[in-house]
Amino acid sequence: LPERGRREPVPVALPRIWVLRLIPVLIALFTFAAFLPTLQNQFVNWDDADNFLDNPHYRGLGWSQLRWMWTAFHMGHWIPLTWMTLGLDYVLWGMNPVGYHLTNLVLHAANAIVFYFVAVRILALALPDPGDRRRASLALAAGFAALLFALHPLRVESVAWATERRDVLSGLFYLLTILAYLRALERGERGRGWYWGAVGLFACALLSKSIAVSLPIVLLILDVYPLGRLGGATGWWSKPARRVYQEKIPFVVLAGAAAAIAFLALFQLHNMAVLDKLSVPGRLAISAYNLSFYLWKMVVPVTLSPLYELGPVNPWATPFLLSYGAVLAITALALAVRHRAPGLPVAWLAYIIILLPVLGIFQNGPQVAADRYTYLAGMGWALLAGAGLLCASRRLPVLSAGLAVVLLVGLGSLTWSQTQVWHDSETLWSHAVAIDPSSPLGEYNLGLALDRQGKVTEAIEHYQAALRLNPNYADAHNSVGAALANQGKVAEAIEHYQTALRLKPDFAEAHGNLGAALAQQGKLAEANDHYRQALQIKPDYADAHGNWGNALAQQGMLAEANDHYRQALQIKPD
Repeated sequence: LPERGRREPVPVALPRIWVLRLIPVLIALFTFAAFLPTLQNQFVNWDDADNFLDNPHYRGLGWSQLRWMWTAFHMGHWIPLTWMTLGLDYVLWGMNPVGYHLTNLVLHAANAIVFYFVAVRILALALPDPGDRRRASLALAAGFAALLFALHPLRVESVAWATERRDVLSGLFYLLTILAYLRALERGERGRGWYWGAVGLFACALLSKSIAVSLPIVLLILDVYPLGRLGGATGWWSKPARRVYQEKIPFVVLAGAAAAIAFLALFQLHNMAVLDKLSVPGRLAISAYNLSFYLWKMVVPVTLSPLYELGPVNPWATPFLLSYGAVLAITALALAVRHRAPGLPVAWLAYIIILLPVLGIFQNGPQVAADRYTYLAGMGWALLAGAGLLCASRRLPVLSAGLAVVLLVGLGSLTWSQTQVWHDSETLWSHAVAIDPSSPLGEYNLGLALDRQGKVTEAIEHYQAALRLNPNYADAHNSVGAALANQGKVAEAIEHYQTALRLKPDFAEAHGNLGAALAQQGKLAEANDHYRQALQIKPDYADAHGNWGNALAQQGMLAEANDHYRQALQIKPD
């Protein structure tokens, strides 16, 4: 007050602008803080060995590596752009896991920032209010939504597991596509560049992970609400509506091509459950279970595990019946409030569409569910929570802000702890077995972790525990055989190798191990036969080449032995 009785205008907008500009920076810092322990993590024996430790093909960005990245269906995935980022990691860091985890964390923090800008636009469209105070509260609500997404413990698997680079990278391009699409609509006729930029970013998302195929439908959902470009006064087949459908054609073509490639990659892996093992009612039961399971874990993110192992599926068992009830109840609620609270049916529909490829209809792998599948699917619920905070802050600003802070601090603390679960293989699988002692795969992987540390006796105990849970577990028979062979119990090892091959005739490692055991007994001709079969199944099996070379050398066939040694070194130079 320079003069008594005279009040100068208070410049409220300027401080708010500076504060709002800090929000993305704070989002990145809080995300980094919550996930900081991941920088101390190692590679783990959950696909990291197959992807990095035993895979020389991705190491670098030379022509041979790039050709492999763009043509390989490694482990049932075609993800050339993801492999390029991992090749760059190798150039920068070699095989030091800290660099791979740092890149994952940087990408996740970038996703949180981009999600903030997406949330600002979507919340502004859904809840328009031009006031200065409204802009500040809108930014804070969007920041809350971004942090709710970024700090949730369900994100840990995608960030702390080096193999899941594909999640955070595809997530970045997925969000950038939505942002570019919204920007194109904001600019109207001048937004064609942004539109084609969105198409290009979507292609990058698909080249990172095929789960991004859901995006064209998600864009249509946004066109209905909050954009209002479909339905309502516009209708569903008017001229403006048809224009909306037409502009999705490039997205649909890209998604269709990516889906076809993804199916081809999965069929080559021979890892999809067939109908005689998992019936159609069983697949529908798993789908309903997943929809309710992930929602429950979003609300109560405890006892998270790297493996929720798929057991026998009885569609009429209690967990599945409860899931049917939960899905029907949420659907009924969403339909009942669709006019008063359209955000709920939009979030629910987008959640189903995003999860559809991994719900269980096309069951792939040993898991009934996986935390990583919520990376994209959790975004709609985070937006809905941001809208809820925005509404609550109008009536109870202090209480709603306090509850939001408490919630974020709690989630960040859980994430800090869950990140450390992924520190190394033994820690990871000890945690998984503690949560689910009935998991054969958990026991087996814990045995592998101990085996690689030289704790052979303890490893055998866990292999045998896996076999008690599942006597027909070929991998466990092979691994317990290898551990027994290391203890000099060759005859017992051979029995386990033979059992493994009876259960799984195309098991290259079991053929290779059986060949080595037979060679120890002096049965070189039989050993050679198993090495030959191992290499027919897996031509880049370096150990089989090396062991076959040893057997040939013992037989005086030095030229042939040298040929196998050279091939082994070409595959595995170290």
